[in-house]
Amino acid sequence: MGSSSPLFRPLVLPGLTLPNRIVMAPMTREASPGGVPGPDVADYYARRAAGGVGLIITEATDIDHPASWGGRPGVPRFYGDDALAGWAHVVDAVHGAGGRIVPQLWHIGAERAVAGDLDPGTLISPSGLATTGERIGEPMTEAQIADVVASFARAAAHARRLGFDGVEIQAGHGFLIDQFFWDGTNKRDDGYGGDFVQRTRFATEVVAAVRAATAPDFTVLMRLSQWKVADFTARLVTGPEELDRFLAPLVTAGVDVFHCSTRRYWQPEFEGSELNLAGWIKKLTGKPTMTVGNIGLADGDFMTTFYAERKGSLNAPVEPLEEMLERGEADLAVVGRVLLADSQWPEKIRTGSADLVPFRVEMAELLN
Repeated sequence: MGSSSPLFRPLVLPGLTLPNRIVMAPMTREASPGGVPGPDVADYYARRAAGGVGLIITEATDIDHPASWGGRPGVPRFYGDDALAGWAHVVDAVHGAGGRIVPQLWHIGAERAVAGDLDPGTLISPSGLATTGERIGEPMTEAQIADVVASFARAAAHARRLGFDGVEIQAGHGFLIDQFFWDGTNKRDDGYGGDFVQRTRFATEVVAAVRAATAPDFTVLMRLSQWKVADFTARLVTGPEELDRFLAPLVTAGVDVFHCSTRRYWQPEFEGSELNLAGWIKKLTGKPTMTVGNIGLADGDFMTTFYAERKGSLNAPVEPLEEMLERGEADLAVVGRVLLADSQWPEKIRTGSADLVPFRVEMAELLN
């Protein structure tokens, strides 16, 4: 395959040059006791960098807002001297292996409710609603909104100080920012509610604060999805015109790259076009996009095969993905489970090796 493949062409982003188009997906591992990533976490990411991944997006990390934490003790923090020192070692290990890395910053919002035994007083959401529609509390006040925005900004400043190559803001999958986007969880009648464009205000404030806390050339990625963990059929927008209007404030706020989360990367997003979500977002904004969803795997998507059925997957050819990149419908390919199965997958794909390791469920539970 070699360098003629679009997967192995360099890509220049604002403030960041990537050696190829393969990105390691953010995958929550719950392997940081007390929220502190240890040497094993640094080794885990460094192995993927050494295996040829162009960019690593870390597992989701909790920002310092008290309601951010999702109730799982092994999820890493992105605040506190101990956790930040651990992340500094991760950055050094990845850079030492020739890689690039960004942390994914998240706030879980109403999804804290799924942990069950958490103090209800710590739950926050746009309208006091869980992603299931259940009432879990009161709507966030504007003071609470400002606190969360400031927390994202502090985390981004930490990332730049530690030497990360950018940050990713998790704004999909039904977590807090996405709860503001989605009409099912945002019933506000103030400036943070309204139609699908007005509901972007919270996200734009987060992006602007992140940009102000870092630098104009510090790469800011944003992960978006239509689907939610609580509802695979959910939609923020129903067609390209609505998507265009939805994206415009996010672009203006300063998003450099859109990480377009779909469950199956080859599926069209809207009727009447073969473009997937990444293809439409790139066409409408001109911004670089990442496509994701079962890349390199033959059997089902992550939410179905891993969560619901608890089974592995055979490997799949990457030629359809390469054709998508060659047509310019996306710029980067975000790969998850195949990199858990085989840290050398990028190099094997580059050299045409047939020695690909199939994914097994237990691989997601090991720091291999």
